[in-house]
Amino acid sequence: MRHITLNISGMSCGHCLNAVNQALGRLPGVEIESVRIGRADLRYDEALTSAEAITGAITDAGYQATA
Repeated sequence: MRHITLNISGMSCGHCLNAVNQALGRLPGVEIESVRIGRADLRYDEALTSAEAITGAITDAGYQATA
């Protein structure tokens, strides 16, 4: 398992937190440690997903993420 911290722009409320949590929760091999406004800490299995897939899921949810 690899740890990653993401900076997420565009988040401002509880709805944003839920949207990011749901987007990350749909990815295989992702364990969410915490999601706060503007930041997410998680672990992921590189055999099941990638950092690019993780940031892509957040982008698809309407936010921008950088590691």
